[in-house]
Amino acid sequence: MKKILYTLSLSLLFFSNVFSQLLDDKKIFTHADSLRGTYGRGRDWWDVLKYDIHASFNYNDSSITGCNYITYKVLKNQDFMQIDIQKPLLVDSAAWINSKGYRQPVHLFISRRDGNALIFYKLPDQAINTINTFVIYYHGKPRVAVHPPWDGGLILKKDSKGNPWISIACQGLGASVWYPCKDHQNDEPDSAAMHITCPDTLVCVGNGRFKGRVQNSDRTATYNWAVSSPINNYCIIPYIGKYVHFSEVYKGEEGDLDMDYWVLEENLEKAKEQFKDAPRMMKAFEYWFGPYPFYKDGYKLVDAPHLGMEHQSATAYGNGYVNGYHGRDLSNTGWGMKWDFIIVHESGHEWFANNITTKDIADMWVHEGFTNYSETIFTEYYYGKDAGNAYCQGVRKLIANDKPIIGPYNVNEEGSGDMYYKAGNMIHMIRQIINDDEKFRMILR
Repeated sequence: MKKILYTLSLSLLFFSNVFSQLLDDKKIFTHADSLRGTYGRGRDWWDVLKYDIHASFNYNDSSITGCNYITYKVLKNQDFMQIDIQKPLLVDSAAWINSKGYRQPVHLFISRRDGNALIFYKLPDQAINTINTFVIYYHGKPRVAVHPPWDGGLILKKDSKGNPWISIACQGLGASVWYPCKDHQNDEPDSAAMHITCPDTLVCVGNGRFKGRVQNSDRTATYNWAVSSPINNYCIIPYIGKYVHFSEVYKGEEGDLDMDYWVLEENLEKAKEQFKDAPRMMKAFEYWFGPYPFYKDGYKLVDAPHLGMEHQSATAYGNGYVNGYHGRDLSNTGWGMKWDFIIVHESGHEWFANNITTKDIADMWVHEGFTNYSETIFTEYYYGKDAGNAYCQGVRKLIANDKPIIGPYNVNEEGSGDMYYKAGNMIHMIRQIINDDEKFRMILR
């Protein structure tokens, strides 16, 4: 008995030291982190209703010129307004427009640059519940991504034929890397529009529905896209390249769903085969999670110059037209090679991240844990419960147990990468405790 107690004491001491190290290994946060991550006085008095983004992209010098019309509702009395726009982008001018169309310039000398935010003082008096618009004109060379999508920013590449290929990945980094906005997950615009200008030899694909193309006199064209549903800031993304299009109509729970595919010319035949996983995904996920959340905006897969991202109604695809995760089975069971990881995982985010969004990225496990479990759900739907169980158990080896899954709040900081595999396995465990798959499915739906 003494030997057992001694061993137990040593074990407890070991684990106590491990967890003490984890908790003591804390990042030192700055004023800039708090300014970005806190939903404070410069943000909480106004509710974003719409972003109307106009941007012109210049591939040759990696610059953007544009403006954003931010329509918002006044919720309470205000002291100042915080607009996020990341350096080195520069603000040229700003104006305030009331609901009757009266326009008043907002002089930049009464604003203050605070790192990656602009603080505007002495705004016109605005009555509670009124709807107004704040427009900001800007230009500059945004941060260029080093290793997208993880190290985000503007992405400038060329396809295999030498054509420019442009996009952006900014989850975590923030949408303010390319347009001015209220860069916080707590407030999504109820709708959004993009008017993207690029060389007229290229095509721009955006979120939501295509609203037309305007040919300009300087060998450029402006592509107009509109989203009619609430959308995360980081999901509003243009894709510019030598795109071609094909489509199909999926007979879903809420009727006909447009499923559109925009790919580089060179990838057309591969895409017609590989993207067969898209309607398979839709069938499995509508069964388990309920109707696709964005019938009004449609579903799209878009060739992207990076691995992938859950850009709402325009999912970024860069998995090389192979099954698995870039041709690798993360579970080492063989089941992960039966389907395209990016199509399944990133589309799963339409339900968990885009439809259901946490107010602080500290709780990103809600997005990633349920979406990780969507991989198990997909596997089980097509290959049986034993296959789904094996896949879920197989990814457990990727759990690091390095630090808390929930990050610190109000500083724009995520928790451990265990938010994927450990959170997914936690959901699987809860399912076993419930021990009633129909009840579990109703909870998910």
